[in-house]
Amino acid sequence: MPSDGVQNINTWITQINTDFKAAVSVDCVIFGYDDEALKILVSKCDMPPFEHEFSLLGDIVHPDETTDDAAKRVLISKTGFTDVYLNQVQVFSEVKRHPLGRVITVAYYSLIKIDQEHLVHLEKNDHLEWKNVNELSSLAFDHLNIMQTCLKKMQIQIREQPIGFHLLPQKFSLLQLQKLYEVILNLELDKRNFRRKLKSLGILKDIGEIQESVSHRPARLYEFDNSAYDKKKKSGFDFGI
Repeated sequence: MPSDGVQNINTWITQINTDFKAAVSVDCVIFGYDDEALKILVSKCDMPPFEHEFSLLGDIVHPDETTDDAAKRVLISKTGFTDVYLNQVQVFSEVKRHPLGRVITVAYYSLIKIDQEHLVHLEKNDHLEWKNVNELSSLAFDHLNIMQTCLKKMQIQIREQPIGFHLLPQKFSLLQLQKLYEVILNLELDKRNFRRKLKSLGILKDIGEIQESVSHRPARLYEFDNSAYDKKKKSGFDFGI
């Protein structure tokens, strides 16, 4: 007679191979910012019954991949860049979330600058589009819920960590930085208090340059000082904005 342990293992093997077949996928909420609005990158869906909808970018996780590997693969293939910020958010496992069967998905969000390099690459993919987050009322599958969940997570984290700099040019003005936070958090910040807080953080580097080719009075330009932030973080630094 086999032991209970062997019986359990044989039962699990049978269940995995015959009863509990399910696919694991990743869905990526790719946030971009163009100095005016927060947007997400979406794809035209060709799967019934969502042929006339847009969907997030994602794929099934391959047998030799982790979910992180799969998400990075999706990002590289769709954006053409390997250094995109990536953050795992949540698992979505509603039983009937996918029309083709049991598909459990792991949601990620990423942050990229909508600059000329990205735009040139995306011009080669006519099925991809940037959509304003505030103008989206529906997406295929449960992707609107996934997008909204990732947005809420990002809104919390952008106040606790300096992830917003992934959405800005390397050189930026304080006004650009403030506008980014106002757009993402959907609120108006007091200019004086915001700048006072930034100064107290000590993680911005004045690079001694001013804006060029602007219609308004040129502003001083800054860079995020990653080394200063790393040092402060080790000593229990609180970013909090």
